[in-house]
Amino acid sequence: MDFGFTPEQDAMRDSVRRFMRDRVTPRIRECEEQRDFAWDLLPQLQPFGYLGGLLPEEAGGFGLQYSDWAVLMEEAGYCWLSLRVMLNSLNILAQLLHRNGTPQQQQSWLKPLLAGRLKHWMAITEPNHGSNVAGIETRAEDRGDHYLVNGSKLWITNGIHGDFGVLVARTFSASCDGGISLFIIDRTQTRYEARRADVMFIRATGTSQLAFQDAVVPKANLLGREGEGLKAILTGLNFGRLNVAMGAVGAARCALDLSIEYAKQRRQFGKPIAGFQLVQKLIVDMTVRCEAARALGYRAAWALDQGGSARTECSIAKLYAAEAAHEVASMALQVHGGSGYSEELPVERIFRDTRGGMIPEGTTEIQTLIIGREVLGVSAFH
Repeated sequence: MDFGFTPEQDAMRDSVRRFMRDRVTPRIRECEEQRDFAWDLLPQLQPFGYLGGLLPEEAGGFGLQYSDWAVLMEEAGYCWLSLRVMLNSLNILAQLLHRNGTPQQQQSWLKPLLAGRLKHWMAITEPNHGSNVAGIETRAEDRGDHYLVNGSKLWITNGIHGDFGVLVARTFSASCDGGISLFIIDRTQTRYEARRADVMFIRATGTSQLAFQDAVVPKANLLGREGEGLKAILTGLNFGRLNVAMGAVGAARCALDLSIEYAKQRRQFGKPIAGFQLVQKLIVDMTVRCEAARALGYRAAWALDQGGSARTECSIAKLYAAEAAHEVASMALQVHGGSGYSEELPVERIFRDTRGGMIPEGTTEIQTLIIGREVLGVSAFH
């Protein structure tokens, strides 16, 4: 395994860093205050490969490797975790449309999504079901030329703003008795209720609750085959876990860099606090966690590039990086002292946002059980 970057990856990383610093960072505070995303940024991010970059070129992507993608996600997380979350959901949706969509579906939704022209959402989680995707209760009933959908979804990224999304529902038809299927929900075709669900982190991602009451979904909007939606969702989970892991690595690196800069400038008792042993201990502990999380993240990307499922590697990376990032952010608050609590500085936001990484794409507990199953060969899931 080569831990070095290729010249192309170095150039991509440097170019992305400049863009994030000059074009994205100045927008963060306003977006956080308004609790909305800077949608005009998505088309600007397209040339870097952020919109479907892993897809083949003939499908509108860049044909990137997972190690390339890991670089992009690390830089997105370093800049702003709300951006990383938005890109995560967009690219999971793009992969689902690429793998399962008809030519007409790809023309109508995938192509404009990759151009940054459509706002999106992905609706899996429900009030009673998060990690247990197989237990979802939302129903889609075959009514001849359409499906009738009833149910609710919760914690849906961008649900209040999305032009379209993919809904996961239990399906009932002549050929499917309760199997999980995927449905494209277009706001211009299907009526549903969307309301904001205020949360403590990733405030600019439009987290929402969706309610469907006798919602009509055209038959042509079935994505893939009836009853095969769970397999399609599970196929993309490792990709999502890599995204979370590398975004967490980026956020942790940012917290560390801010703390190093602050420790060198902040003076107490006549000298910079960087010269105090206990402050150095915090910085060193943060550094070790960043380096370990980063190595595990790129190891997972490497494993995916080899063509395997990389289930264990992605779960390990997600488990460790998400927890380490929040630990680093907590230590960053300690280095900053009272200033760390201020919303004038980004450390407070990073602390809140990194806490959110332990839950999506499989909670810390779920990752633990996945890794335990892979290591021991015995499942603790019931």
